[in-house]
Amino acid sequence: MQRLLLISNSTQHGGGYLDHCEAELRDFLGQASRIVFVPFALHDRTTYADLARRRFRALGIEVSSLHESPDPQDAVRQAQGVFIGGGNTFRLLEALYRLDLLGVIRQRVEAGAPYVGASAGSNVACLTIKTTNDMPIVQPPSFDALGLVPFNINPHYLDPDPASTHQGETREERIRQFHEVNDPPVVGLREGTMLRVEGSRITLKGSREARIFIKNREPREASPGDSLDFLLSGAPT
Repeated sequence: MQRLLLISNSTQHGGGYLDHCEAELRDFLGQASRIVFVPFALHDRTTYADLARRRFRALGIEVSSLHESPDPQDAVRQAQGVFIGGGNTFRLLEALYRLDLLGVIRQRVEAGAPYVGASAGSNVACLTIKTTNDMPIVQPPSFDALGLVPFNINPHYLDPDPASTHQGETREERIRQFHEVNDPPVVGLREGTMLRVEGSRITLKGSREARIFIKNREPREASPGDSLDFLLSGAPT
């Protein structure tokens, strides 16, 4: 049974790294005592890995970082769980292709290892990274990602500010443009929200609502605790 925790943001205003989702992480990771960290979304991987180690050590979990492994593929195969951190999604996906990690991560998660993604790490769990917010600072071979879920995510989703004088597209308008040429649903995950996927079940967790975009339908709001199983079945609702 696939198990995923797809988090919109790793840091919430007023708190530290992953503080806002600590309770959910503890419950989700359960008895896991060590996980592998994928730090490739940021340039300074050593500092990033140190941050992850400190945070998960407080949960009683040891972290090994893939950038330190002589065989990253084998490290994933042996991992009790996988955590992919946020940063630049294009940089992250390019590294996953270059190190030939997409298949081995997918296989490990399909075999039951829990997967935690934050921001860019949530993006790459989806079908593609076409709904990321990041600049394409590098060019991966494809926008196709892990495909662990049959939809896309837009992390850090922002609602229009009525007081703003900015004339650029809103996040909703950009997602509507995505649906002009693409079919998969998109979940707009606001800060403080996450999706918990367990087998054929998916639940919205966190402190705020999420906005669900289905092609040729008006967007709808989902509240914390709502079941979003339809996103896994591919049937619009």
